[in-house]
Parts: sequence; structure tokens; C-alpha cells
Amino acid sequence: MPRTIEGKLLAGSGAYAIVVARFNDLVTRRLLDGALDTLRRHGAEESRVTVVWAPGSFELPVIADRLARSRQYVAVICLGAVIQGQTTHHEYINHQVAAGLMKSSLESGVPVTFGVLTCQTMEQALDRAGGKAGNKGCEAALAAIETANVLHTLSEDAGK
Repeated sequence: MPRTIEGKLLAGSGAYAIVVARFNDLVTRRLLDGALDTLRRHGAEESRVTVVWAPGSFELPVIADRLARSRQYVAVICLGAVIQGQTTHHEYINHQVAAGLMKSSLESGVPVTFGVLTCQTMEQALDRAGGKAGNKGCEAALAAIETANVLHTLSEDAGK
């Protein structure tokens, strides 16, 4: 029987950071509400959660990277909404944000989760921020909790 390592969905005593894009805040505030509710329901102490506002999604990676490298947080949750307009501007933003967040996560060793909506319309974004498609802020928080726990277990195993 193979050994299986799975992360628990318990936030524990670790600190979490949430970086939220202010642009499209009608959407991002709902994502934030979902992430905060999820952290709370999974045992995170409110005093151990830090929320940092960024001007827009493009600025999420640099702020997330600074937080991850500080080693003060077990995970950094990034929330934003990039909505397609009449140009291809959104494509450039989406690719760079995703690449920047992944790079930060890999280089820091701290989970940096992607809760950035990449939608064609505001209606789609609202559906994914607590509407009929759920709340992607909740999903990003769950991914942060689980990944932090998996990494913690792997670190404990390495020390044996």
C-alpha cells in the first residue's frame, strides 16, 4: 500500500496574508469576504490574518512576493478580477500575474494561491465571486490551507 500525504483543512496557528486588488472591487470585496469566511471556518484566528490592498491585479505578484519572503505567513492568498474589455489587454495582465505568483511561490517555498478571476464579463465575475458559480476566494483560501499543511508535513518528514 503506498504512503499518502494529504493536507488537512485546518488553518492551525499559522498566519495568513491576503492580497486583494482594489480594481474591480465590486468583485474583489466578495472574493475577500469568501476567503475570510473560509479561513475563519477552518480555524484561523482573525488576529493572524493580514489583508493587504493592491491597486490592481498586475501589482499582486510584487506584494505577494514580499509577504511570502518575509516568512511571517504560512500562505499568501491573492485575489483579483481581470475582466476582458474590447482589447487584448487582459491577456497580458493574466499571463504576467499568473507567472509572477507562481514564481514567488516556487522561489519562496510559501504557497501563493491564485484567486484571480479571468472573465469575459462582469456578470461572469460576479457569478464566481459568490454567485451561482461559487466563490473563488473560498477556493483560494482552501488551497492555501491545504498546501501549507502538505508542506508542513513534508518538512516534518524530512527532519526525521
